Amino acid sequence: MCRFHNFDGRTMSTKREVERSDERLKELQNIIRRVEIRSKRMASELFSGEYHSSFKGKGIEFSNVREYQYGDDVRSIDWNTSARKHELYVKLFTEERERSLLLVVDGSASMLFGSRKQSKKDLALEVCAVLAFSALQNNDKVGLLVFTDRVETYIPPRKGRYHVLVILEELVRLKPQSSTTNIGAALSFIRYTRKRQEIIFLLTDLVDSDYEKGMKLLNTRHDFILVHISDPLDKALPLSALLDLEEPETGMRLTLDGGSRPEIERYRREQARQHDELRQRLRRMRIDSVFLDTDRSFTADLNSFFRNRERKL
Repeated sequence: MCRFHNFDGRTMSTKREVERSDERLKELQNIIRRVEIRSKRMASELFSGEYHSSFKGKGIEFSNVREYQYGDDVRSIDWNTSARKHELYVKLFTEERERSLLLVVDGSASMLFGSRKQSKKDLALEVCAVLAFSALQNNDKVGLLVFTDRVETYIPPRKGRYHVLVILEELVRLKPQSSTTNIGAALSFIRYTRKRQEIIFLLTDLVDSDYEKGMKLLNTRHDFILVHISDPLDKALPLSALLDLEEPETGMRLTLDGGSRPEIERYRREQARQHDELRQRLRRMRIDSVFLDTDRSFTADLNSFFRNRERKL
C-alpha cells in the first residue's frame, strides 16, 4: 500500500533551507580541511623548528644521568650518583617545553577588505592555522581570542588536533556582532585573564588608536608579537577615474580624483609616512612585529621573523 504525503509551502521551504544549510556546512568543512592540509604541511616543512627555536620553554628539568666525558661541565657532576657507582656521572637536563599560544584576531569590518586574491581576514586565517599547527607539533596549547570593539570569541588554550580544528572552524564561521575596533579593550582582557607567561600573536590591520600602552604592558609579561596585515590599496591607489572610498568601520566616504597623478602620489606618500611612523613606534616600544600583505605569500616574511628572533635570544 502506497502512502502519499502532502507538503504545504512552509514544509517545502523548510526542506530547501535544510538543504542549503547542509550545503553551507559541507562547504565550511571543505574550507577547514583545505586549510588544515596546507597549514600542517607548511608547519612541518617550514615553521616547526623555527617556532621551537624562537620560543624557548619556561625552564629546564632533570631527566637522567650518564658517565662523565672529557669536556663536560664539572658543575653538572652528580656527586651522589658518582659516589655510589665509584665513577663520575653528570646530570642531564631537558627543556621544560610546554607553552601556551594565544591567537588574538581582529574581527572588525576593515579585515574583510581585499583587493586581490584574498581578504585580510583570509590571510589572518592562514597565518593562524600555520602557527596553531606549529604549536601543536611542539606539544604546546593553543587558544583564540577574536575581538572588534569587544571580545567576540574567547577559546582558552588547550592541546590537541581537535581543539585546533575548533579554533579554525570558529575563524571560518566568524560573524562578529560589531564592525569597529578597540584593540586596547582586547589587550586589557588578556592582561586580566592570562596571568602566566604565554606566546601572544596579535593579527590586525591596526585601524585604531590608543593601543600602545596595552601592547607595552602585555610585552613585559608575555612573548608578544604584532602581525600587521595590509592590502595593496592601503598603500597606493590606481590611476583611474573618480574613486569613491568608504571606511568600512564607520561608513565615512571620501571621493578622490583617481585621474590626478598629484592626488594619487599625495595619497601614496601619506600612507608611506604613516607606515614608517608605525615601524619606528614599534621599535621604540620594543614590540616584535611582522608585516604581511594580502597580495603575496607570507612564508618568507614569517620565516625571516623567526630567524631574526632566534638570533636575538
